[in-house]
Amino acid sequence: MGKGDIKTKKGKRTNGSYGVHRKKRRAAKAGPPKPADKK
Repeated sequence: MGKGDIKTKKGKRTNGSYGVHRKKRRAAKAGPPKPADKK
């Protein structure tokens, strides 16, 4: 279990791949801005 093991986070980092153990960051969706509460 090291750099050569693709099933681990370290192996995925070394290989440059993503999967179950190394999730790919999802960009936050830019939706409509929330209205400010006016009190």
